[in-house]
Order: sequence, then structure tokens, then C-alpha cells
Amino acid sequence: MPSSFMPSLRLAAVVAAAALALTGCTNASQTAAGSLSEPAGFDPSAIEKDEALAELVSPELKAKGALTVGSDTSYAPAEFLGADGQVPQGYDVDIAKAIGATLGLSTKVETAEFTGILPALGPKYDLGISSFTINPERAQTVNFVSYFDAGVLWAVAKDNPKNFAVEDICGKKVGVQTGTVEEDPDVSGRSRKCVAEGKPAIDIVTLKNQTDVTTRLVNGSIDAMAADSPVIGYALSQTGDKLQTLGEVYDAAPQGIAIAKSDTALSELIGKVMNKLISDGTYGKILDKWNNSKGAVSKSEVNPVVGS
Repeated sequence: MPSSFMPSLRLAAVVAAAALALTGCTNASQTAAGSLSEPAGFDPSAIEKDEALAELVSPELKAKGALTVGSDTSYAPAEFLGADGQVPQGYDVDIAKAIGATLGLSTKVETAEFTGILPALGPKYDLGISSFTINPERAQTVNFVSYFDAGVLWAVAKDNPKNFAVEDICGKKVGVQTGTVEEDPDVSGRSRKCVAEGKPAIDIVTLKNQTDVTTRLVNGSIDAMAADSPVIGYALSQTGDKLQTLGEVYDAAPQGIAIAKSDTALSELIGKVMNKLISDGTYGKILDKWNNSKGAVSKSEVNPVVGS
């Protein structure tokens, strides 16, 4: 993936291990996910079994009767623990449930260390669904089925009352979460460019929790904020009609459902299921529920070719 963007935010404790595991993620706590609740909307448990696709399920998986999914439930709105601190939810969780229901299987989403999911595919997990950016390093060890695009996105107060523009950012007050690529190299790099051109530096407000950055934008103490596109989408849904996006997503990279490298049959089957969910509208309803339709893909691919 481009060095200018790594599209997920992770708990700070994952930093060292994530680097060793070639993660595509920044390593900062987005929010106290346990305080969040699931929005009303589409319920994937209502999906009916697809008999033709279910026939392609392996005898071993049919006997087990359930898809076991590994997920690091610390990244709202993709995957996080709900208000009770126990039940996984998010658009990745809903997608996992939709896949299981389509195949006539129940779905068990198990909380796991982010860096431990890929090595456990096969023996422990049937699928890894945890905002994994598809990159060449990971693709050497697992199969991926693409299902989402994530990138950097900006937000401002509703109707942009301060007339903020990324093209005229010097001297402006911008909020970012500590440890993200939005902080460095993105906004800090823009600030250095301002200074080099003899203009005032950007006043970068960096805060540990994304929720605090969002609060600053709502109360008007910063001019704009930059964050991962799923995070911005969820922030908008959590603040009513007080914020809006500015511009389009950039530095986007595909994310994928991970399957053991040796299990090509399951990989192909998951690709077929995802494309069915895309074509029948289920996929779109799930992303709409979590206010993240901007990351939707028009087609799911098995092991797509991606840049480094």
C-alpha cells in the first residue's frame, strides 16, 4: 500500500507486534469501543440460505455447522464490542453474519489479537475479517477476498461555516488522532510545506482519542479534522447533522477477508458469496447501516493484484 496511507486505527499496545506482522494499520486507540452501541438498520440474520452456494461448502465445514471468524474488536465501526463490552458488532461483523447465513451456517465472531489472526487461519479460524489491508506481504501467506476500500477523508462542521479548504490549509487549526498517518506524514507534511513556502504552519491539534477530535470539531474549536474514511463516516452518524465530509477519499487501499492459503476452495466460495451480497443489495444495506457506503466496492475479487 502507499506509504502515505495505512487504513486502520489500532490499540497502542499492538504497535510493536503489528510492525513485525507487516500490518497495514496505524496503531492508536480510536475510542472506548465498549461505550458504543449498534445503530438501527439492516439485520443480517434475516438473510435466507442460498442452496446452490451452500452445496459448495466443504463436508468438514458442514459438519461443524458454523463459520469461525477471527476479529480484533477494537476498531469501530468495522468491528468493536458493544455497550455491554461483550458482543462483537460493526459492519465487518454484519458481513461475516451475512456470509454465514447465505451458506446456511451460524457465525461465531471471536475477539483476537490483530497480529494473531492470519497465522491462525485454518486450524482456529475459517475467516479473518478485521479491516485487513491487502498488501503483497500478506498475500504471500493467505488468500484474500476484497470487500471494502478505505482511505483518508476530511470533515468540517455542517455547511463549512469557516470556509475551510485543504488547498488553503496553512495557519488553520486541524484535528487528528495521535499516532495516525493523518497526523504524520499527511498533515505534518502539509505543515512543513507551508513553512517552506513562507506561510504559517498548520496548528495541528493531536489527541489520543478520535472521539475527542470529533468533539472539538462539533464545538468549533478546530477548523477541520482528517481521519480514516470509515472513522469519518461513523463520526458523522454519531453526531447527527452537525458535520459533513469535505472532498473525496484519497490514498484508498482495498481491504480483504482472509482465508488460509491452502484453502482455495473456500476462498473462491467466499468470493462468490460476497458478489451475491453485492448484487442483491445486502452488502449496500450493511454499509448504509454503519454510514460507510463510501467504501463500497462494485465487485469482490479473490487475490486481487495490489501495489506495495
